[in-house]
Amino acid sequence: MEDCASHVPAFLIFNFALAVMLPASITALIATLSKLPGVGPRSAERIALHLVQTDPAVVKLLAETMRQAREHIRFCETCGALTEKSPCSTCTDTRRDAAMVCVVERAVDILSVEKSGTYRGKFHVLGGKISPLDGVGPEDLRIADLEERLTLEPIKEIIIALGTDVEGDATSNYLAKRLTRSGLKISRIAYGLPAGSGLEYADELTLNRALEGRREMF
Repeated sequence: MEDCASHVPAFLIFNFALAVMLPASITALIATLSKLPGVGPRSAERIALHLVQTDPAVVKLLAETMRQAREHIRFCETCGALTEKSPCSTCTDTRRDAAMVCVVERAVDILSVEKSGTYRGKFHVLGGKISPLDGVGPEDLRIADLEERLTLEPIKEIIIALGTDVEGDATSNYLAKRLTRSGLKISRIAYGLPAGSGLEYADELTLNRALEGRREMF
């Protein structure tokens, strides 16, 4: 009879052997670290093994810093950016162009746009994209908040900076139609973004060109 073990992938055998060899607290740490974005099983293993052999004071400082960051960081009540104080520094910065608002999907996308070094307007975070299959509709996003800002702030242009996937295109078109009004220009960042991707995958030069080449939607 053929040995069934020969059909088991090598990495599964390795992971099983590793789980047997390591103390339960380390395997639990590896499992927890593996849940972080961009951290695979091997990376989680290296990080965990490093942490358990590091000076306890360093580990304690890391844990305390993480705890404080999670407790102190919130979303800006105006734009939705990550901040410790609301409104955030971007919203209260008088040097920024208050007539221009860049609409992004997530708070972290603001960092991507800022790295381009050319945009000096303000921001608005939607908090997602319209996706009926996932049960996400317009009412689940911060669109009403953006409409309220249009009545309170001297906004003359909305720049839609969403990804180029199906949901991003659908959300961009919906926003353009819903927000259309006299005296308001609505544009979308142009070329340079790979099809189906988001802002996090674009480098600074690509985003710079995409912003400069934005096109009016209606």
